[in-house]
Amino acid sequence: MEIFRGRRLWIESRMIRLPNGIEKKRVIVHPSNAVAILPIDGERCKLLKQYRYAIDQYIYEAPAGTMEMGEAPLQTAHRELIEETGFAAQKMQEKGFIYTTPGYTDEKIFLFEARDLSPSREYGKDEDEIIEVVDVAISDLSAMVRDGTIIDAKTICLFHHCFGC
Repeated sequence: MEIFRGRRLWIESRMIRLPNGIEKKRVIVHPSNAVAILPIDGERCKLLKQYRYAIDQYIYEAPAGTMEMGEAPLQTAHRELIEETGFAAQKMQEKGFIYTTPGYTDEKIFLFEARDLSPSREYGKDEDEIIEVVDVAISDLSAMVRDGTIIDAKTICLFHHCFGC
């Protein structure tokens, strides 16, 4: 049974059968899939300091965004990188994907590493995003995760996929 349908997600309640045969009623959230990109420029990378209304605070995170209907992950990664940072990448390498919270959602985020950056205005920023682009030394990323400066899960996973940290 559908509980809610919006532009970017829908929520349903349904009976599921677990592998052990037990049936339970569960709520499942179905957002659009998304991408996260780590733009690397030499020994530095570009992160966002972005306001997130759900937690009412600014956090550091990798550029990311929702896939539009019919858009492939690579297309989304190129578009979102330009929209959020003002830079395009000549090289975009796939780094796998993650399920964000498989206990209640099927959301999948595709991970990318972007290199050979150049300024671009092909896409404009979204009006509802409050973003500051911040250059960070790659050598500082692990410490920023350890000390709680970076707390965004998709960004931490992306670091691991790119650098094995």
